[in-house]
Amino acid sequence: MFEEYKIIRKPIITEKGSTLKDENNQVVFEVDRHSNKPEIRKAIEKLFKVTVLAIQTQNRRGKPKRFGRFLGRRRQWKKAIVTLKEGDRVDFFEGV
Repeated sequence: MFEEYKIIRKPIITEKGSTLKDENNQVVFEVDRHSNKPEIRKAIEKLFKVTVLAIQTQNRRGKPKRFGRFLGRRRQWKKAIVTLKEGDRVDFFEGV
């Protein structure tokens, strides 16, 4: 059971993500950088009890940032845009 929580890190709740959810029945997650599409599909279907039709992934590079005179980088991460079957929903803020 804990394997799914290692793959699916957190939902990404933005204005663009809300638009995707309303128009295309898609949900956006931050996932483990080393996970692949079949692992992501299995984890989402098991955690949220939905049917996944398609998954699109993006590897996001960390941006360089300055900390005073020191140069650092933000962390690298992976984004998954998951298309759900018509009628399936994932609600993050139920009853709020």
